[in-house]
Order: sequence, then structure tokens, then C-alpha cells
Amino acid sequence: MRFVIVTGMSGAGKSTALRMLEDIGFFCVDNLPVMLIQKFADIAHDDKLEVDNVAIGVDIRSGEALGELSVCLEEMKNRNYNYEILFLDANEPALVKRYKETRRKHPLSQGGRINEGIVKEREKIEFLKQRADYIIDTSSLLTRELKVEIEKIFVSGEEYNNIIITVMSFGFKYGIPRDSDIVQDVRFLPNPYYDLNLRPMTGNDKPVADMVSSCPEYDRFLDSLNDMLEYLLPFYKREGKNQLVISIGCTGGKHRSVTVANELHKRLQELPYTVRLFHRDITKDRIVKGE
Repeated sequence: MRFVIVTGMSGAGKSTALRMLEDIGFFCVDNLPVMLIQKFADIAHDDKLEVDNVAIGVDIRSGEALGELSVCLEEMKNRNYNYEILFLDANEPALVKRYKETRRKHPLSQGGRINEGIVKEREKIEFLKQRADYIIDTSSLLTRELKVEIEKIFVSGEEYNNIIITVMSFGFKYGIPRDSDIVQDVRFLPNPYYDLNLRPMTGNDKPVADMVSSCPEYDRFLDSLNDMLEYLLPFYKREGKNQLVISIGCTGGKHRSVTVANELHKRLQELPYTVRLFHRDITKDRIVKGE
């Protein structure tokens, strides 16, 4: 039996994650009081209970009792009850945006600013993040992407590395993405913009991709970039980073950066990480001068 404790930051998607677990056959209980978790675990491990998998939601709504959860977890360990902790996280801008969109109050804001409540909550639940088996950062995840991550862990049984990689193409003339962790300039590659036949196309079109990839330096550059990332990723993971944004930039974000991002995304998918692809500026330069 799998006994999963779903926790994390308010607004990061815990309720959504619980619904997804319920859809795949888990018996789910949300906001279970801390003093009842041990009793609930005893019941869940009773052979008479015909339930294979259980998930409980625990978060800051438990109030001061949340601090007693460490004792509860130790007691479960003493009783040889195996449990897993799924921690849903998100950065402050994403959480603030979600609260404003739903017009809900943060449980710790006490009528003050949402940001203050988020800071207080992060301090109070840090001990759970430190003990988590799985950390999913939902800052930029779509609901369907979260579902993929949940199923990867609890259905497919794949190794989960707690790091989600986003490969993003962009145009320097529109600014470097603020959430970038690694920025790679590919303006040294031949620019399809100067070919009038290729100018209206993007790096998603084969003629453009073929022109960019025909550059003698292209393959060696991709090999070196891929090797560097393959070397660095375990260190990012070791430092607790669970989101990594690799930004690939050219002038307009339409041709060269898109081509390189597509190829890098393809190569990184061979590694045991979740890899996403996003072309930020691909549609911003549709109007061609002189038309």
C-alpha cells in the first residue's frame, strides 16, 4: 500500500493533486487534523480495509498543530508504516497571481499583504519540504502537465528527479526572459531572416531548420551544450533546484533560437528528467517589412 502525504504551499495545487490521485484510485482525505493522522494510518494499514492506496492532504490550515507533524511522522516510522511526502511548491509571483485571480485570502495574511502570508507559510512548512520524497514546482505548469508528473510518479513508477527543465527560445530584441537560469546566445549561426523565402517561416519549418543546422559549427555546438547540461543537471538537483529554465536566444526569437531549442529539447528528453519546450517570441515577428 502507498500512503502519501500531500502538502506544500497554499495555492500551489495541493487540492488539484489530490483530485488527480483520487482519479487514479487513491482514497483521499484533505485537511486531516494532525492528531488524527496516526489513527488514520492505523486504519489504513488494517488488512480488513480494502484500500490499496491512500493520500491525505496536510497544510498550513492545521495551524499550530502542524509543528507536531514531525513527531507523528517519527511514530509512523517506528511502527514501520511506509509513507511518501509529495510537496507542491510555486514561486511567490505565481502564488500572488493565483490568489488575486481567485480573490481568496492567504490563511496567514491576517488581512495584510499576500506576500507576507507566503513568507510566513514558507518558513513554517520548510521542514516538510526537507523531508519530501517528491517536490513539484507548479509555478509554470499547466494542469495537464501536473497530471503527467503525478502519473509518472504514482502510476508509471518512473524515477522522479524533482527537477523540471524548460527549454525556451526567445528574441534578444524582446528582452531576456527574467526567469532564465542559463542563457545561450545562438546569434553566431547563419540567419534565415536574410533569405526572403525563409523569412516568413520559423524554426519549426524544415527549410529553416535545415539551413541553420547546415552550419559547420552547429553539430559540435549542440554536442558541447548538451554535454555541459548533462554534467551540470545533477549538481542543480543536489542543491535543491526543482525548476531550471534554459533560454536560447537569437535576434527575433523566430528562426535560429527555435531550431536550436527544438533540437536541445529532443536531446534532453533522453535524460531522466521532465523536459518542456516553449517558444516565447515565435509569433511576434509575423509582419515582414515591405509586404
